[in-house]
Amino acid sequence: SGGQKQRVAIARALAMEPDIMLFDEPTSALDPELTGEVLRTIRELAEERMTMLVVTHEMAFAREVASRVVFMDGGEIVEARPAKALFAAPEHPRTRAFLENML
Repeated sequence: SGGQKQRVAIARALAMEPDIMLFDEPTSALDPELTGEVLRTIRELAEERMTMLVVTHEMAFAREVASRVVFMDGGEIVEARPAKALFAAPEHPRTRAFLENML
C-alpha cells in the first residue's frame, strides 16, 4: 500500500543516519487511514528529536508537531514564526485566511 511504501522509504532514509529528514507532502496520495499511519511515524520521529523539514497541508498535524512554521504563497515566504505563535495569531492576512479555511 501507499502507506507501507512511505514507511519503508522513511526506514531506508533513517538507515543512513541523517541529521535532517525532508518530507514533501508525505500524505498527499494516501487515503485517510494510511495518512494517519504516516503522520504517526513522523510524530514519533519528532518525539525522538529528529530534525525535519515537512512540506504539508495537514495544518492540524503541523500545529501539533512543528516547532517552527514557514507559510508560503506563490513561491514566496509570507510568514515564518514559531508554530505556537503563528497558529495562535497569524500576522499576515494571507496566513490568517488560509488557516481559517484549513483548521
